[in-house]
Amino acid sequence: MLRSAVLATASALVLMPQASLAQSSAQSGATNLPSVTVTAPEARRRASTTPQRRAPRSSAQTANRSKPQPQRNVGFVETPRGPVNGYVAGRSSSGTKTNTPILQTPQSVSVIGAEQIRDQKPNKLDEVLRYTAGVRAGTFGTDTRNDWWLIRGFKSEDIGLFLDGTQLFYTSYASWKLQTPNMERVEVLRGPSAVLYGGSSPSGIVNVISKLPPAEPIRYVETGVNNFGNAYVSFDFGGPVATSPGNGKLFARVVGQVQNGGTQVNFTPDNNYFIAPSFTWKPDADTSFTVLASASKQDTRGINFLPYQGTVTNAPFGKIPTSFFVGDPSVDKFTREQEMLGYQFARNLTEDLTFRQNARFAHVDITYRGYVGNDWANVNTATLNRYNWYAKNTANQANLDNQLEYRFDTGPVKHTMLFGVDLKGYQIDDYQAFGFGVSAINVFNPSYGAAEVPLPSAPFRNFLITQKQAGTYLQDQMKLGNFTLVLSGRNDWVETTQDARDTGATVGSREDSKFSGRAGLIYNFDNGIAPYVSYSTSYNPIIGLNAQNQLFLPETGKQAEIGVKVAPKGFDGYFTVSAFDLVRQNVATTLPGSVPVLQNQTGEVTSRGIELEAVANATKELKFIGSFTAYHLFNSRDLDPSLVGKTPTNTPELLVSGWADYTFKDGPLEGFGFGGGVRYIGASWADTANTLEVPAVVLGDFAVHYEWQNWRTALNVINLTDKMYVASCASATSCFYGDRRRVTASVSYKW
Repeated sequence: MLRSAVLATASALVLMPQASLAQSSAQSGATNLPSVTVTAPEARRRASTTPQRRAPRSSAQTANRSKPQPQRNVGFVETPRGPVNGYVAGRSSSGTKTNTPILQTPQSVSVIGAEQIRDQKPNKLDEVLRYTAGVRAGTFGTDTRNDWWLIRGFKSEDIGLFLDGTQLFYTSYASWKLQTPNMERVEVLRGPSAVLYGGSSPSGIVNVISKLPPAEPIRYVETGVNNFGNAYVSFDFGGPVATSPGNGKLFARVVGQVQNGGTQVNFTPDNNYFIAPSFTWKPDADTSFTVLASASKQDTRGINFLPYQGTVTNAPFGKIPTSFFVGDPSVDKFTREQEMLGYQFARNLTEDLTFRQNARFAHVDITYRGYVGNDWANVNTATLNRYNWYAKNTANQANLDNQLEYRFDTGPVKHTMLFGVDLKGYQIDDYQAFGFGVSAINVFNPSYGAAEVPLPSAPFRNFLITQKQAGTYLQDQMKLGNFTLVLSGRNDWVETTQDARDTGATVGSREDSKFSGRAGLIYNFDNGIAPYVSYSTSYNPIIGLNAQNQLFLPETGKQAEIGVKVAPKGFDGYFTVSAFDLVRQNVATTLPGSVPVLQNQTGEVTSRGIELEAVANATKELKFIGSFTAYHLFNSRDLDPSLVGKTPTNTPELLVSGWADYTFKDGPLEGFGFGGGVRYIGASWADTANTLEVPAVVLGDFAVHYEWQNWRTALNVINLTDKMYVASCASATSCFYGDRRRVTASVSYKW
């Protein structure tokens, strides 16, 4: 049976639960594989002595149109895995897994390049997304543990995070952390993407593209510190490596950073250490093999869970200070150790046929310990209840994606056909324990350092969950004149098992199979206007347990989208307007009042809205981006009839932002620049009944920088006015403060 065969292959991928990275890496060469990167074939430069293959006229034309076209008078040729010119990206692979112009992709795509990341100085991935249409970044405010974001109103960081085209899924607490210094570009694809990627968020994905070994030498160091005493040193070195004649071309790169220091919350450090070496070998003009590795470690502490009264509204004493730490520094800790090893292989078999294979193995080990806030013990005396918490999560993930791209013509229709087979293996060792008996804490006179309260001997979760997924997909991009039609289809086979870790007995299992599809049409007028329409479905076999410790049901989704993309002639930028109707079924939502936080699956949530985005290199001095997002998010079906029509918590329905940067290129101020932005985050709800509102907030950001010879100095400020605000509330007892003013001074040198 095909199903048995593909899942047996996926089974070979699935990791050994407690293996060390060294063991896993050693065994991952032919089995534990994963990572994806997709680019169209590069223009091949052959020596004059190399025999030329005579291709049919249609093949030569097809090969030509598959090559990225240089921007005129700039000398810059963009690829979907390479740098972005200023703020404006022209090409992306996230929407099609091929090298496709954004203006020929019938789906909403946003790209944030390394230059924008440098200008805005985000501290982590969700901060990179703050000015992107359709995205609410930093859902839980100043949480140093994880990155959090909503796309089109839906939580997406757990099933919507991708690195170089392959998924970094997480469940429970086994989350991944990617480092901003190693990001060449970050691509946001909005709408269902399961047709190419298998299980993923129906609202969209965030695909981080790693920095790759460069053809030209890079030597770069940077250091900085912020007003909370958090300092860092980062470096980026790379370039060609001398090789013997006949051995091809070898390129290498290593990116790293050491970060250490405090945050706005007392006793909560944000210490990060990472290193990411990589190398690329090109034995000939038709072959490329890149190895990407990384290792990182984080030490911090858990987020504060604070009540609605005392954060959003005043308590009798006023507001809880944003610096207050609800746990105990002698008990609380959050540590993450993470390692990844993968490769990207591409081979042009003929002028019209390209094979790509991308693989990655990833391992993460999380320890989360502490005392967690649990509503007021006595609001009049400003004392908070707390409960005792411990989680130990170890997860392994393996991905292998095989792609065959064929470019051909049938009469006047030009085709880019993509056939793929990908395998995913995931396993998590999920141990969680909690108990009561922790003393209450006074907000204004906290007492720390008492004897640690022991945890109950019996955990409430102690499972080993394994999922094996195999998928095959087919896509055809058909171009006829100014029309581009994209048809995609995929089928997935999935097996999920849940074993009791203490006994080894299988206590739950399920097998699923599902087809996903997409159809999109876009027309590119000669004047730069490109209207489009698309319809897509998605399927996501959720890994995890509901409040009854049962395996989640698979999630499904469907979306209709219409829009128009505009790239005015003679203007380096574009504008996008899109309207969508997105339905997400079997959504996992937090069980009200659950301690600890538990989830069940409601019937259906619908998101309908409109997005506007503008991005431009307006002049050689001025770059800007802007976005507007408005949608109506509501429960369209629920087991509780009173919740139908209500908006889920944590979810603002209006987002507006704009950022601009101006740098003098001539005259006495040459090298001096400044930038700034404004973010409006709309109101949201703190309860499922929609009676407790979290107010809207307006935040300002600012930057000033100066470049002289090889030096660059910068001062970046977020929340310029030092606004005290609540980022969101998951419930009336779980509210989270947003970032206070953070000022970062930095200096860098390149040579």
